[in-house]
Amino acid sequence: MTISPAGLVGGGTIPKPGEVSLSHRGILFLDELPEFTRNALEVLRQPLEDRYVTIARARAVYTFPSRFILAAAMNPCPCGFYGAETETNACLCSPAKIVHYRSKISGPLLDRIDLHVEVPKPSYLQLKEQTNHLSSQNMLAQVMLAHHRQQLRYAGSGIQHNNELSGKSMRHICRLTPEGDQLLHASFEALGLSARAHDRILRLALTIADLEASDQILPQHLAEAIQYRNLDKKQRIEEIEM
Repeated sequence: MTISPAGLVGGGTIPKPGEVSLSHRGILFLDELPEFTRNALEVLRQPLEDRYVTIARARAVYTFPSRFILAAAMNPCPCGFYGAETETNACLCSPAKIVHYRSKISGPLLDRIDLHVEVPKPSYLQLKEQTNHLSSQNMLAQVMLAHHRQQLRYAGSGIQHNNELSGKSMRHICRLTPEGDQLLHASFEALGLSARAHDRILRLALTIADLEASDQILPQHLAEAIQYRNLDKKQRIEEIEM
């Protein structure tokens, strides 16, 4: 959490790769995301978007690859008890403190994160039962099936995965039914989504369709993808209420 911007994306008199390049073709996990400095988090925007890092020096320009998966975790508030209060553990954070804590993650950075998933505190019964109807083996088979569908779809195009789609190719492949288009339109206006969030919803809905072996993006695929954009919307609502 004390890492510098240069430590994340690279730098130095003779530039060396940072964590985003060392995580190339892998996963970069950042725990307690709001505890990183704002400057360190903001430098992630360019490598997440462009998938490479450019460092300019007087004598040369250095480019490092940064095609990585960003995974991050954070508490709902500084003390960690917001939304899961008990008689012995109550959240002591003021609304202003919670807003300040969450606002350390800027809207542009959230726009570049596909999934915002809230994980509620499990009950004792849930921990005891540990019910999971989908085994790791089944999940692997489902993912490999989706991966195979993408390989067939993009054969010879230079694209390997859905998250590489952009521009006209994305509009052509991510065609929506009239019901799906109406749903996305309504959500775009109601949630105040950005153009970047709009495109990420389309790509994510396509992946959800692939996981279900569907040849078309259906309204339920869009609805599932849209619900993963609730964190940046929640942040905006809290800021307005303040």
